[in-house]
Amino acid sequence: MKLEILHELNAERAARRPVILVTDTESGEQRLVKARDFAGDPLRAELDKQLRMGKSANVEAGGKKLFLNVYAPTAKLVIIGAVHISQALAPLARSLGYDVTVVDPRTAFASPERFPDIPLVAEWPDTALPPLNVDAYTAFVAVTHDPKIDDPALLHAFERNCFYIGALGSRKTHAKRGDRLRAQGANESDIARIHAPIGLAIGAVSPSEIAVAIMAEITAVLRLPPKEKEEAA
Repeated sequence: MKLEILHELNAERAARRPVILVTDTESGEQRLVKARDFAGDPLRAELDKQLRMGKSANVEAGGKKLFLNVYAPTAKLVIIGAVHISQALAPLARSLGYDVTVVDPRTAFASPERFPDIPLVAEWPDTALPPLNVDAYTAFVAVTHDPKIDDPALLHAFERNCFYIGALGSRKTHAKRGDRLRAQGANESDIARIHAPIGLAIGAVSPSEIAVAIMAEITAVLRLPPKEKEEAA
């Protein structure tokens, strides 16, 4: 790998921006494709697929054999609310490779005894969230049922363009949430991004089942092509 490409690759990775190194396996020629350039690249379909799957792969295109080396940021999961669902969701997400953080200003809930080995931030969202560097590779889940905690957290998630935003509550509860968020400056496209009721509709009842439904929905949003995402919703 040329030093120039290596420096550029490291800069993109440090900024948590996905990038794919394309190598001609016969000639050894290499080029770096940044995510923002995928749409105009001749390999855009292959690049989109491999980035979505988070896996490197051999492909053939234009009579050439190529290796696509995918460098995608580690996905994050930020859970707002140290509740029973979170106790099941946090270790499940960790087992799937997510960097997990639980945020809840209520110290009686956000305790190491209830969340062993899970990073906890016992602060209000306006203090807790900025240092977490929430970004487009972050799934964001609000489950406190307390508007004073969930609403400012959701507004932050809108600003940071999280790939998944979910919130606990019935359709009636979500309608009231939408009214509150509009009053605080959220637009319709922001509110439409919220998955509520949260999780895939699998008939989940217990906290552990709801956690499975949430992770299944997050996985679908991360991995499936747009058309298949709509069918899974």
